[in-house]
Amino acid sequence: MNEKNVKESHSTTLSKEELLEIDRKHVWHHMTPHNPNPMILVSGKNSTVTDIDGKNYLDGMSGLWCVNVGYGREEIALAASEQIQAIPYVPMSQGNVPSILLAEQLNKWLGGDYRIFYSNSGSDANEVAFKIARQYHQQNGEPSRFKFISRYRAYHGNSMGALSATGQAHRKTKYEPLSPGFIHVAPPYCYRCPFDKTFGECGLACAKTYEDVINYEGAETIAGIILEPVITGGGVIVPPPEYLTEVRKICDKFGILLIVDEVICGFGRSGKKFGHQNFGVQPDIVTMAKGMTSAYSPLSATAIRSELYEVFKKPGPDNHFRHVNTFGGNPASCAIALKNLEIIERENLIERAAYLGTELRKKLDSLLMHKNVGDIRSFGFIVGIELVEDKTSKIPASPEKVLKIISECKEHGLIIGKNGDTVPGFNNIITLAPPFTTTDDEIDFIVNTLLNAFATLS
Repeated sequence: MNEKNVKESHSTTLSKEELLEIDRKHVWHHMTPHNPNPMILVSGKNSTVTDIDGKNYLDGMSGLWCVNVGYGREEIALAASEQIQAIPYVPMSQGNVPSILLAEQLNKWLGGDYRIFYSNSGSDANEVAFKIARQYHQQNGEPSRFKFISRYRAYHGNSMGALSATGQAHRKTKYEPLSPGFIHVAPPYCYRCPFDKTFGECGLACAKTYEDVINYEGAETIAGIILEPVITGGGVIVPPPEYLTEVRKICDKFGILLIVDEVICGFGRSGKKFGHQNFGVQPDIVTMAKGMTSAYSPLSATAIRSELYEVFKKPGPDNHFRHVNTFGGNPASCAIALKNLEIIERENLIERAAYLGTELRKKLDSLLMHKNVGDIRSFGFIVGIELVEDKTSKIPASPEKVLKIISECKEHGLIIGKNGDTVPGFNNIITLAPPFTTTDDEIDFIVNTLLNAFATLS
């Protein structure tokens, strides 16, 4: 695709340089001090995106862990168009057909009985979860329960409550003090065990630490534990198989709500419908976004077990959930989500994601021999490659080494990610989460491109 065709397809006669000039003057880009020359992407198909110069890139991160069914799905665009023409907006104080049908479908995917509260983003969904949990305990006769336990290195969002739950110091710099009532525990990080133990002989210390913190804080003050099935953006930190089961037991023992953040791990990314289903636990609250629409439109949801919802139906002026989101449950977004889930099921993309994840991890195995690769971790179709200065000391690799790998891959047509702005001194993990439409040949391309990029490290 040449630049002329790109411009025509996007109804602009401006050149690339003219667009960049406007961008430099008016656009504030995310997660960067200043980006004077951003890549301008103009189209996408399946796992490939195309920039304004006509160069193709395999999107090894599905945007931001979200374009699960790939780019260019015309039937999703058609579903949105039809809904917008019928009725573009309904506030969720009322009802609309797509939001009703989506709530039913989400319950089928969750394998439980949940009430669905719609919002815009993962941050929103987690904010809703915190408010629901606190109000639930208040109205259930335990008003002292207001604290939440989350994990260091975990990410739960950018809004003030969600950022308080986030265990990444760089994200919080210059924004504190944040919301009170958020406590953090060490992550289940076997490669760098915070408890200086070896897996198999550790007694699941990473899970047992919750019980210690609960006792120190007072069980009567703890409202909930929030966790991702796997810490994704904080470095693809995969827990031991029994970890979530143990955390669920601890929650049950102390009457604490288990909130599972499925914003990234959900909707097939883990090789199952939801990440927690790999561990056989049933959450009290589930938050979700990203893959629910494959990022074709903003939408998130907070699912709460129906028996907990009953507390909010008690008579009284303040007993209903007093939260509103203007665009939550948008009919077009819900129609998009329904079509997206239909595609995932019809094309067996969850099974495909599981297969692709296994193949990618297997073919990356030779990278473990590289002197700067300390560990490779995977969960479904997510991979994290931890870079170190040397294998013995495990000193995290310098930012220059990490950026060199990213730059080399981009130069050769592969977009990959990293755990940027997380923990000081530990932004050393390369991340991969390609679309489920990735082909076997594209898996080979990803692997070969990474191998060649690592070969450039001195």
